[in-house]
Amino acid sequence: MTTPLPSDPARRALLTSCLAAAAALTLPGRAQALTQAEAARLIDQVVGDINRVINSGRSEAQMLPEFERIFARYADVPIIARSALGVAARSASAAQLRAFTEAFQGYISRKYGRRFREFIGGELKVREARPFRDFYEVRTTAVLRGQAPFEVVFLVSDRSGRNLFFNIFIEGVNMLATERTEIGALLDQRRGNLDTLIADLRRMG
Repeated sequence: MTTPLPSDPARRALLTSCLAAAAALTLPGRAQALTQAEAARLIDQVVGDINRVINSGRSEAQMLPEFERIFARYADVPIIARSALGVAARSASAAQLRAFTEAFQGYISRKYGRRFREFIGGELKVREARPFRDFYEVRTTAVLRGQAPFEVVFLVSDRSGRNLFFNIFIEGVNMLATERTEIGALLDQRRGNLDTLIADLRRMG
């Protein structure tokens, strides 16, 4: 049986407001056929793959490509990348968007792969899936040795024609909002030069 998380009304209120913001940012349309059971099943597969990687005994260099494969298989990478790029996506060419999405996939996989690598010796457990506006949130618990359990929430939609997750909250930290802020700052540092950002993202994360 999964260890229940302690109740924290302030944290729950923050997560709810972040979920609403994520919905407004990325999902203007309605989910078509995705069900609660399918959303839960998708994240069951995601956490199963993550658990296998983090407890495989492999080195970081071996783990990170595995995390990228998980991200590419289960995440709505184009939606996440476009959201992270923000208003700059409107003026980007189709070729630039493709290149940015590819570079961003590697960057975000390395970055969050290292975050999940901190879970070595523990595991993620799916607790519940429930509808939220036009998508589903699937709540999981990270159970780590020597630490109190904490929550990891996946947001799942079928907007792209497949059941995929499009955001993650780790202890209430919103991946989409965080990456939109950080990618915006990186682009500003490069005076808005998207091609330079793309080249640099391939080496970052």
